[in-house]
Amino acid sequence: MAPPPRLPAGAAALLLLLAVASRAAADGNAVDVGVNWGSQLSHPLLPKSVVQMLKENGILKVKLFDADPWPVGALVDSGIEVMLGIPNDMLETMNSYGNAQDWVKENVTSYGDKLKIKYVAVGNEPFLKAYNGSFMKTTFPALKNIQKALNEAGVGDKVKATVPLNADVYVSPDNKPSSGAFRPDIQGLMTDMVKFLHEHGSPFVVNIYPFLSLYQSDDFPFEFAFVDGGKTIQDKGGISYSNVFDANYDTLVTALKKAGVPSLKVVVGEVGWPTDGDKNANLKLARRYYDGLLKKLSKKEGTPLRPGKMDVYMFGLFDEDMKSILPGNFERHWGIFTYDGKPKFPMDLSGHGNDKPLAGVPGVEYLPKQWCVFDDGAEDKSKLPGNIQYACASGDCTALGYGCSCNGLDEKSNISYAFNMYFQMQDQDVRACDFDGLAKITTKNASARGCAFPIQIISAAAPAVAGVGLSAAALLALLMVLV
Repeated sequence: MAPPPRLPAGAAALLLLLAVASRAAADGNAVDVGVNWGSQLSHPLLPKSVVQMLKENGILKVKLFDADPWPVGALVDSGIEVMLGIPNDMLETMNSYGNAQDWVKENVTSYGDKLKIKYVAVGNEPFLKAYNGSFMKTTFPALKNIQKALNEAGVGDKVKATVPLNADVYVSPDNKPSSGAFRPDIQGLMTDMVKFLHEHGSPFVVNIYPFLSLYQSDDFPFEFAFVDGGKTIQDKGGISYSNVFDANYDTLVTALKKAGVPSLKVVVGEVGWPTDGDKNANLKLARRYYDGLLKKLSKKEGTPLRPGKMDVYMFGLFDEDMKSILPGNFERHWGIFTYDGKPKFPMDLSGHGNDKPLAGVPGVEYLPKQWCVFDDGAEDKSKLPGNIQYACASGDCTALGYGCSCNGLDEKSNISYAFNMYFQMQDQDVRACDFDGLAKITTKNASARGCAFPIQIISAAAPAVAGVGLSAAALLALLMVLV
């Protein structure tokens, strides 16, 4: 028998690639999980490198909080599905239909089929109680205008407008899912809005945070926060819930039923667990939460009231050192990747439990290996409290709080950490390591007692570091080391 013809090297390589792709498809990334790609970093990573990392990890859905052409441009021709955001401060502008048309033309139709946009997120949690009704009158008109503009542009059949909402838009008087209903002060508005979403084939996007349930109440049952927890609550009809995620989700399902849209599709726009900034925010608990969630999603079991596959976006992609910390110091530590694009812990995004390190962002470059530390030989230390306050107000001291990763530092190292974070966020400018003569630059790694003193990356964009702030409690805790 004659030997089979030898394939050219290029053809052989192509066949091998196709075989690998075929096996990957057969194995299936069983969890069609997405991620939230935030932008509140002092030193953002190069978007094209981020997109490369996403593809290497099989993450093919992202949610963006605005339409910044820099990351959006990197997603062109990537095959990654996009939920594109319109910030809350643009909602009033979108109350003009002409402005909505312009936005759709510039950010949706101008890309043609090169950008795989599936949803437009009109605002972000605009009905939060903390906003005191600021966006109550502008959100629904903006939603209607954007959907109308999408329809008239000829893309409304494949691109749907929606509004990501916090889970506080619905309530349950007895903490049982069967009692779920929309919040009394917005019940009429929510009913009109969900009916509009239903009429236009758009989903209800909700952000669910089991960590916050634990954070906000010392009486909240610890195990109930985790998908693999042991505690259960009983509801009507013999239904039981073993975790707060399912219970919260089904509270929404009940509210939708009462509003007359029982079959409205639900997308979980944000869910995750922070790794620092609180006693319950750490790598161990975050890994436990994600492992439980991903395994649940892979089984496509859904919830008691909505069995089946769930559509979920993890929050978030990277730690963001410029996020507001008014809700808590943990706000800057939601990433499954660190500020420099490194995975924090092994994960299996397919939910099969085969945890392994995710691929990191390639090509990241760092500033020189130098740190700004407290000069304990300085003669005049009277200005130390004011300088610490300044360093933390313009830097990031969230890891120094009670129960956090750098909580065990001594007085000198506490001060050095604060000084160094400011120094790094200012691109190691020598003028940023003075502090009235109280600091000095060293090439000796200042990390101490298990607390890493980071070196900042070379930013892919000019940093905009200003007023990132520190909560009064965290600042007080830091200043206490001086007393």
